[in-house]
Amino acid sequence: MDITEATIKAANQRAATAKAAIPSAISIRYDVETARIVILLESGLELAFPLSDVQGLEHARPIDLADVEITPSGLGIHFPRLDADIYLPALLEGFLGTERWMAAQMGKRGGKASTGAKAAAARENGKLGGRPRKVKDIAV
Repeated sequence: MDITEATIKAANQRAATAKAAIPSAISIRYDVETARIVILLESGLELAFPLSDVQGLEHARPIDLADVEITPSGLGIHFPRLDADIYLPALLEGFLGTERWMAAQMGKRGGKASTGAKAAAARENGKLGGRPRKVKDIAV
């Protein structure tokens, strides 16, 4: 694909549209007390979230979060020690990682849920003998 003046102009227009629609990040910090990343937006709004909610940050240590960069546009956040990036527009839309990673996180939460329906299903399965026992092969 050739990069033409028209391509550059279109890309700059898309960037300007995104920049006008979404407030930029002006500072970012890790709050040790709450174990959350806190992003201050140019609108004055603070956005805070736990590390476990964002792909690439879920296993980060406080030292890994000490070095953080905001892109010149203010729409990107980079953690060099982790080689992890957050795109602010996606974060504000609720995208905290790749589709596959987010599906895995939802599955973990669903598996931990304790509901009446889940308990009733477990009781019914128990009446059928429950989970089969593991059989160890014995060498003869």
